[in-house]
Amino acid sequence: MNRLHTLHVVPSLPKKLERLRDIAFNMHWTWDHDAIELFMRLDPEFWRDVKHNPVRMLSEISQERLEEVANDDAFLGHLDRTWKAFQEYDKERGWFKSKYPDQSKMSVAYFSAEFGLHECLPIYSGGLGLLAGDHLKAASDLNVPLVGIGLLYQRGYFRQYLNADGWQQEHYPTYDFYNMPLEMVRNGDDEPKQFTIPVGGREVTVFIWRVRVGRVDLYLLDTNVRTNHPEDREITQTLYGGDSEMRVRQEIVLGIGGIHALELLGINANIFHMNEGHSAFLALERIRRLMVNDKLTFSEAREAARAGQVFTTHTPVPAGIDQFGQDLIVKYFQNFWPQLGMDRAGFLGLGGADPHDQMSPFNMATLAINLASYTNGVSKLHAEVSRKMWHKMWPKIGLEEVPIHAITNGVHARSWISSEMSHLFDRHLGPTWQENPQDHDLWKRVKSISTEELWRTRERMRGRLISYARDHVRQQLERRGESRSTIERARDVLDMDTLTIGFARRFATYKRGTLLFSDPERLIKLVSDPERPVQIIIAGKAHPKDEPGKKMIRDIVHFARDEQIRRRIVFLEDYDVNVARHLVQGCDVWLNNPRPPMEASGTSGMKAAVNGVLNCSTFDGWWAEGYDPEIGWTIGHGEEYDDTEVQDKIESDLLYDILEKEIVPLFYNRDQGRVAREWTDMMKRMLEKTCPVFITTRMVSQYTREAYLPSYTRSTELAADQYSIAKNIGEWEKKVTSHWHQVSVAGVESDRAVRHNVGDRVHIKASIQLGSLAPEDVRVEIFQGVIGGDRQLEHAEGIAMELTGQAKEGIHLYEGSIDLQTSGMHGFAVRVLPYHEHQVNPHSTGLVVWEP
Repeated sequence: MNRLHTLHVVPSLPKKLERLRDIAFNMHWTWDHDAIELFMRLDPEFWRDVKHNPVRMLSEISQERLEEVANDDAFLGHLDRTWKAFQEYDKERGWFKSKYPDQSKMSVAYFSAEFGLHECLPIYSGGLGLLAGDHLKAASDLNVPLVGIGLLYQRGYFRQYLNADGWQQEHYPTYDFYNMPLEMVRNGDDEPKQFTIPVGGREVTVFIWRVRVGRVDLYLLDTNVRTNHPEDREITQTLYGGDSEMRVRQEIVLGIGGIHALELLGINANIFHMNEGHSAFLALERIRRLMVNDKLTFSEAREAARAGQVFTTHTPVPAGIDQFGQDLIVKYFQNFWPQLGMDRAGFLGLGGADPHDQMSPFNMATLAINLASYTNGVSKLHAEVSRKMWHKMWPKIGLEEVPIHAITNGVHARSWISSEMSHLFDRHLGPTWQENPQDHDLWKRVKSISTEELWRTRERMRGRLISYARDHVRQQLERRGESRSTIERARDVLDMDTLTIGFARRFATYKRGTLLFSDPERLIKLVSDPERPVQIIIAGKAHPKDEPGKKMIRDIVHFARDEQIRRRIVFLEDYDVNVARHLVQGCDVWLNNPRPPMEASGTSGMKAAVNGVLNCSTFDGWWAEGYDPEIGWTIGHGEEYDDTEVQDKIESDLLYDILEKEIVPLFYNRDQGRVAREWTDMMKRMLEKTCPVFITTRMVSQYTREAYLPSYTRSTELAADQYSIAKNIGEWEKKVTSHWHQVSVAGVESDRAVRHNVGDRVHIKASIQLGSLAPEDVRVEIFQGVIGGDRQLEHAEGIAMELTGQAKEGIHLYEGSIDLQTSGMHGFAVRVLPYHEHQVNPHSTGLVVWEP
């Protein structure tokens, strides 16, 4: 057909139920148990059938049922209570406005390739998206002025099912966005708001959709527009699908298109947070606009743009970073870099690509780091690993000085906590735990929860998981066309009273999904023990192109078919938010055994912890900060091995030992009332220590204090007076770069002795050749610290030296001192750094001269 006329038909809700639509179209309901129960009350079975999607439920439920509840006083009372609670939430002043009333003009745009808000909006694949979704929810709770920018994937990420051999198969359904909790953004004449951007020689039209997330809006870009070329309609078809060229096209739409969308929407964002490198092209677009609109040079525009840009890296391995061949970058940006006043070599260099080596890739993380004012890893350990990864960008400074910070991830507790545990906290901690979950004193009240009440609550949660898992397995077998007798046997898998271990994550080889299966005989003995059995529930997807990951899944499925253990080990297909929520709420132990230090953070263990689930994990990611022998177990202490087979053998043995000698005995050690008191006491200690720390309200408030507000202040300063400071920095950097070869440390003198006592002060003098530069262009430092076993400085710091005079033309004299506060071998060296009071950090130019 040449012309298709469309009609958007919405449900005819009785007037008394109109507020149901407003509640359904704001994702706040996903962390309001009362709202979820309201929709369940309409029809519990149908609620499950529509995948917990309230918009679809309201559009498909019978008119008769709607009329029935419209005359049900109890239902209307529930609706009124839920609506009033949301209205009160929406009107709250919130942490940000209370803490920073004078910073109302700060506006953050948070860019991410995926957002995991709920299973009814399946535009996420895993941890990165779920973290992004929790970031938005926490920003809403804190009332931080923030909007999200992402892509609307027509077919999302793949849905998983296993064939008869246990081999993963992928299915990509096409989603109906008109029956999901989002709305297309339209003009006053009801036409879609749209813009066009050039992508590979064609103009691509982009529509914008809005998702309300409490007090925060998420805007999703959509190229599946009828007037677009068929290839361009595919840009927003699948998440992480297609080849490298498709990824470049997606990231152009996300980064550059996202800036266009903000302008069209009239959102004057001044902080741009790149959640991973997928959106880093936004920095180039911002530079281009400053050059065009404000007539700045590239270096001036770069400084002005960089001041307001924040980058978070999520991967500790190079393979996890998007890198593109130079041919692709040239194809898609050869008409772009002239607008920046750059040539091919200069442009490729922004992404760390060597223009003289065709095989040298353009790295999106390098681009983001180069153009951000603040870069962070997602745990303390990950920041250390990241500094090692990116040390090559600052080869002349110490590892500890690489400007990559640490903001440890968290989880949005109210989205992941079970209703049972939430009600328990309401009773014993008070309702303020939801409003201020960072309050350490508040979490000390968990000690007042009776051991019996906490244990019985956890038993109910486990029972709900077992019921869910049985039903899930039955549906899997039905889809696979198994016999009726096989399907019926699913009713007796797992046991309500057995120690339950959960393992769910992406099946990448470094996550070692089969580590627990390394010694089959030992595992069989564990799960089949007649007195103290163990059962294991597993879920997770392998990337469609990850054959080793798929093989791990098949091996587990084959192993679990053994008749003597088939009731004790189950694999739940199609891991998504719903499966994850049941698992983290219902397990007794959460197992996580990545190969250290390859786990950046690992938030699933945090989600389990807030539900009272104890963690057993390798010493990696967040667990390297959260672990305490009083609250959980660690498999090793983060040792690194050259031989991964040796490592796997050692750590699998450790895991079995922990299970056999510690976890199993502790769980089954019961009092006369069949309560595991010591286990429950460990739960209380764990809740008290982890809940106020590993949550997204702490995380987002930390981003606000350490990244957003300082970047906003600096960005505002650089933009003032027609970017006069940005222009000054540009001129200064050009001067410093041109004359840096003239800088040297001409001489160093000190009163150091062969031996010193603790408390001594060592005085140091230095003669510095500055050539054409002035003293105000540099900072001369004593770089001092303790000498480690490798004869390198550890825990070192730079101490500024004072200018005391001039020896002769170009030679300046500096003095300083260091205080020896600890015993041992100490060392120091004199260095010179470029200095400007408004530069992004002391190492932004990458220039440094050391004492020869």
